[in-house]
Amino acid sequence: MTSFAERNGASRRAINAKKRQSRRPSRLGAVAGATPKPDRVKDEEAGFPTLLKRAWERAVEAPDLRTAVTALLTLDGHVPADVQLRALRTADEAALKVLCGISWREEDLAAPVRDTLERPAFLGELGLTSTGRIVIRVPSQGSLADEENLNLVDGVIEVPWSAQDLLDYESEVNRAAARYADQVVDCRQWLAALGTQARDELLETVRESALRTAPFVLHQEGKLYTNFREGNNLIGKTLWAGHPSETFSSLLGVEMERWSDHDAMLVVCLTLLVRSAGAGRIEEANGTQLTLDHLAFMLERTRRNYNAVPGGEPVPAAPTHRVEALNSLAMALRERRVGHVLPNAQLYREIHGALMHKIERLAGPYGEASKRREAELVARLRDRLPLTGATFEELSASLTASPGWLARPHGEFGTGLEALVYETVSGATDVFEADFAMSRGMRSIPELMRALREQSYAEITKWDITDFFCCVVPAPAAKRHYEDSVLQLADNAWAMSSRMQYNSWHFIAGNLPKVPAVVERDHFIPPTIPDVAFYSDQHHHGHVASKVRFSIRSPQAVEVMGQKFNGFMDLRLLRCDGTPFNESDLLAAHRTSGFIASAMSAAAALVAAGEDIEVTAFDSEWHLKSVQAAANAKQPQPVS
Repeated sequence: MTSFAERNGASRRAINAKKRQSRRPSRLGAVAGATPKPDRVKDEEAGFPTLLKRAWERAVEAPDLRTAVTALLTLDGHVPADVQLRALRTADEAALKVLCGISWREEDLAAPVRDTLERPAFLGELGLTSTGRIVIRVPSQGSLADEENLNLVDGVIEVPWSAQDLLDYESEVNRAAARYADQVVDCRQWLAALGTQARDELLETVRESALRTAPFVLHQEGKLYTNFREGNNLIGKTLWAGHPSETFSSLLGVEMERWSDHDAMLVVCLTLLVRSAGAGRIEEANGTQLTLDHLAFMLERTRRNYNAVPGGEPVPAAPTHRVEALNSLAMALRERRVGHVLPNAQLYREIHGALMHKIERLAGPYGEASKRREAELVARLRDRLPLTGATFEELSASLTASPGWLARPHGEFGTGLEALVYETVSGATDVFEADFAMSRGMRSIPELMRALREQSYAEITKWDITDFFCCVVPAPAAKRHYEDSVLQLADNAWAMSSRMQYNSWHFIAGNLPKVPAVVERDHFIPPTIPDVAFYSDQHHHGHVASKVRFSIRSPQAVEVMGQKFNGFMDLRLLRCDGTPFNESDLLAAHRTSGFIASAMSAAAALVAAGEDIEVTAFDSEWHLKSVQAAANAKQPQPVS
């Protein structure tokens, strides 16, 4: 198999020599790995640990319990409170309802009036764990500091309980425990009725879903299920199928009587999540308890969203929270999503980076704010590219009518396709007031077509990240985030570009037939709907290092030889500080990425007709020159 460089005339010796050189823009030509010390040393306190400490400080300073709890639930305003409420253990949930009148359940929203006593009947505690979850010492427990595997951010806040609080709590927690026990029995009976073979097939489905989606963290009372970093017990980047610590593998072929209650609830809930919308739905439970009640809450929220799309047969509410009723609801939601919602409305995900929690939203109309962004960017592209039109739709029509220039040199670029990608990304940086904008794709559509014709799927899985590209254009002013250094700005732009090349590599296998080489190759299910993220600079090491706080991602499919490749490209917008992006930004960005995708599809059609289009720009040297040129262009000229 040849690499992209070899296909473009470089010898293997030259390629290997270049591999031994640093690709960091600030050290181009230097020997890789020869610096006396790292350019950056990871701050172990950066991101999430600092946020937790700040939230805890706000809680300690709060004038009353309800204000303290609100500070912890929102992590000092960084996440919606209901996410953390749905992460509480049964006893903690009951305690907060009694002590503060706070609950995620609609029927529990009336706040009680608490009496202040000089001598409380019980002195409880309030704490925050290193995973960001609130924990409470209730009457049946000892000190939180003595709980095994409970890693507290700091100390505890003492919480006095009145005698009436104790009575109310006992009644509430008994009801909650009975409700949970009933759900466990329901899950066990449903799984047992499937039989061993059907249960194993179900386990394979949820295991594959966990493997092919982004990391997640789920709670079952005090038990943690995760494929994210420390404490892994689910398949993912760390644990492989068959690992002795991997939960799903350990349950295969095992009779139902040997399953724990936690495992039974986990498998049922994950199954229903996947059945409702595929593996991506799992991330919408990130950071919460996974029980039938919580699942019902998520599915009902989804049902209301889907039914808000006019037309079609509305989905009825689940009559109960029993597994069979929720299973029917999940299947009905999937059918309406695919058959009616996706063709007629715009879905997107709202991502809360502090807890990696995702919420599926239904976008509103394409309003004036979105239209203004589009009009400004279209006018800029119309001036710089051989296109006509006042909207992205009209630009795409102009391109389809006369696409030949995409295969010819244009301006400083070897092909019009490269020029179109750059001008669109560069314009997006300015128009959306972003610190960075970027778009990725495949360097050689001809090679992809050849491999598809030959059904060389194993070859495609072996292509390197350098067979993909990502054009990153930072705003010159973004250097303020990196010690006002143009070189550091270029280094960060290239780091982002390299990571996005990996994303293209990571997603492409998810579009190929499931031959053994594809199944064995690490990949995620390609994304299909856009998302807007808040406070992403918490967990992802790259986001922490590059200070990526707010972002928009708009993935698009591209058709190659009649085959649809989901997530073939995307447009990303980043801000390191300031105002978060909103829904109107996302809608305009999604039309922008759709325009780039239409150009890639047009390029694929030209290649099918005999043209040879390859993207050679957007390597590390290009990013250095581009960033330096933009910085110099923005400098005020001296007065003579």
